[in-house]
Amino acid sequence: MVASEQALVTGKQLDTLSINTIRTLAIDAVQQANSGHPGAPMGLAAVAYCLWQEFLRYDPEDPKWLNRDRFVLSNGHASMLLYALLHLAGVREVAKNGEVLKELAVPMEEIKRFRQLGSRTPGHPESHVTTGVETTTGPLGQGVGNSLGMAIASKWLAANFNRPGFEVFNFNVYAICSDGDLMEGIGGEAASLAGHLKLSNLCWIYDHNRVTLDGPADWSFSEDVATRFVGYDWNVTRVTDANDLEMLARAFETFQKTTDRPTLIIVDTHIGYGSPHKQDTSAAHGEPLGEEEVRLVKRFYGWPEDAKFLVPEGVREHFRDGIGRRGHDARAQWTKMFAEYSQKYPELADQLHRMQRRELPEGWNKNLPTFPADAKGVATRESSGKVLNVLAQNIPWLIGGSADLATSNKTTLKFEGAGDFQAGSYAGRNLHFGVREHVMGASVNGLTVSGIRAFGATFFNFSDYMRPSIRLAALMEAPSIFIFTHDSIGLGEDGPTHQPIEQLASLRAMPNLVVIRPGDANEVVEAWKIIAQLQHQPVALVLTRQNIPTFDRTKYNAASGTARGGYVLADAPGGKPDVILIGTGSEVSLCVDAYEKLKTEGIKARVVSLPSWEIFDDQDASYKESVLPSAVTARVSVEMAATFGWERYVGLKGRMIGMHRFGASAPLKDLLKFFGFTTEAVVAEARKAMAEN
Repeated sequence: MVASEQALVTGKQLDTLSINTIRTLAIDAVQQANSGHPGAPMGLAAVAYCLWQEFLRYDPEDPKWLNRDRFVLSNGHASMLLYALLHLAGVREVAKNGEVLKELAVPMEEIKRFRQLGSRTPGHPESHVTTGVETTTGPLGQGVGNSLGMAIASKWLAANFNRPGFEVFNFNVYAICSDGDLMEGIGGEAASLAGHLKLSNLCWIYDHNRVTLDGPADWSFSEDVATRFVGYDWNVTRVTDANDLEMLARAFETFQKTTDRPTLIIVDTHIGYGSPHKQDTSAAHGEPLGEEEVRLVKRFYGWPEDAKFLVPEGVREHFRDGIGRRGHDARAQWTKMFAEYSQKYPELADQLHRMQRRELPEGWNKNLPTFPADAKGVATRESSGKVLNVLAQNIPWLIGGSADLATSNKTTLKFEGAGDFQAGSYAGRNLHFGVREHVMGASVNGLTVSGIRAFGATFFNFSDYMRPSIRLAALMEAPSIFIFTHDSIGLGEDGPTHQPIEQLASLRAMPNLVVIRPGDANEVVEAWKIIAQLQHQPVALVLTRQNIPTFDRTKYNAASGTARGGYVLADAPGGKPDVILIGTGSEVSLCVDAYEKLKTEGIKARVVSLPSWEIFDDQDASYKESVLPSAVTARVSVEMAATFGWERYVGLKGRMIGMHRFGASAPLKDLLKFFGFTTEAVVAEARKAMAEN
């Protein structure tokens, strides 16, 4: 009896020692950096410790294990909480080629370099920088939005890959979130859809500390969160003491036993726990505690006051014997099972290996359509839908949906067996996001970082609702697919509220995002070939509502030039033009019509289709010179959007036909004439360009 009591005491002491190690590592890192958010890690340390040490199914020796539970720190400002856990749990570094290395993902020297240039411990967690960070968080609400996509991924993977006796996928998704995550609209969107889909594998842990950056939370936030989530059809439970490990364990057990809905655990925490002057105040939120306050806090914890970055003896071993041993055993059992699965279902196992490496299956581009010349043509949203349906049959893990606009975006997967992803029926490949553009973007990112090639679609003008998610996809180098239709004033009567003007320029300004606006149906085919092969860049595919001509490729150059971002579609005799007409999307046909008109007048013109600035700019200098020769300064760009940025291609002496105001509500033909998108206008600008050069 005495021996067991002694072991119990030792266990509790180790728990407390480990929790305070997390706290003090966070405090010391923020203090040394003289920047950061110490309060949340101090308040949440016991919560995260209980989850990781007792419940999270995760092997630190293989951070990319397919069936690991996912942990998302949605309140990314608390990043030192995650970095401390990754360090103490001994999570291994994973190389770019996927090899698990012996070195730690977050060694102590990286904790000491918190928020410094080139460190693995940036101010907010970045998945492409730090192994063990599942997704990049920071802008509040994005993490919980990503967690929704991860939970969908787990259900979809289980429905499509599990077989009798082989439960390859059943991972859970845990996300710690803050008041800010729940105040942001995206948090409500995510919670609403998760409840509707009955995602029982999703658990949010609400850091209810009653403090925001500006002051007490009740200055701006007084709703009954529990009742709100009950209304979303979530299971809601509460822990009134964030340091009570037994209460926390019961809450996590409740989640794991809940099989018909997601779970919200509301945890009453104290921001800056243990700080005599800053606990429960906004002063603990976004700035270092200060040297004197650090000493007082450490005295409260029973910690050596002058010790910095201390990990007491036994703490690392305690994590190794907890999450380390549990995770190792769980992965070992899974690996044994997966080896048998691979022998029995080699095709499915091959698919999973390719998904992990972001590779494509054999024959991914078979049966892609080619479109015959057609003066009337087809809307690029229509041709895209046809290509997408073929690609999705060739790539079994290409799934996605629309923000209640699938019939307009032409993104419905219609082939036999495609199906709908719905509550209780998780094998379908058509996702229905409802009118929730913001969380659609975040969910697509969550699906993508889970190994699935996912797309989300809406009208181009509503990309503004998705911009934070698009930006984070670009930042974390995730090949998310964003499909945008109704790309210009060409949508006509719907008017300026729906007609995008500045969106192209805005998205082109975003680093690491590929924007593609194809000029006809065959360029759409080539665009999808590019998209399918992307591994580290998201894409915005921008498509028309209105029909546009399909070019006669026996007369004009092949659409395969799309692969280089821009190419010569029609050229002057001898390849020596007097003027170059450059267009994207529907306006390329205007350039071609003007080219033919100028030809009858004896004027030698060249038409350049420039569907992707980013890809074209990546080409070598000689290719770019061959398309846009520097000697030809008479140039005209034509695009039904803001002209911002076109100077780089037309030069200071060039002309730009574009939008300089918002659109209008009218039939398309009236709008084109009113705003100057006519063959005659392009010809006139070409003459002016030649006259001025």
